[in-house]
Amino acid sequence: MPLQLMLHLDLHGRSAAAQARRAARSHLAGTEEDDDGLPPPLALDTALLLISELVTNAVRHTRGGCMLEVRLASDGIDIEVTDTSSAEPQARPPCRRGEGGWGWHLVNRLGTDVGIRHHAAGGKTIHVRVPC
Repeated sequence: MPLQLMLHLDLHGRSAAAQARRAARSHLAGTEEDDDGLPPPLALDTALLLISELVTNAVRHTRGGCMLEVRLASDGIDIEVTDTSSAEPQARPPCRRGEGGWGWHLVNRLGTDVGIRHHAAGGKTIHVRVPC
């Protein structure tokens, strides 16, 4: 059976993205005593960026916080962020003055297997995979 380790966090508030990055970095970088089970540095950095974007958007655009799940498998890092809104993310033109618009473009450009699952009770889960 391939390596598969999971991190599960409930996140709320302004520090949610920072908490998510810290916990995910610790989880992903501390999975093995030797480097064989670690994701490559580029995959780890990409995963942390996408986690930050997804959690930030979930906290900013929904009520009730979000839940982060990160699974490390031998061939990639699966990221899922669940929030309370059924509205799908919308790509908007990025703003060079720092007013946002980059997140959903980054998720779709840097990740694979991007998908959205809607829940019968409301809310959605966004999934993205970072290949290793």
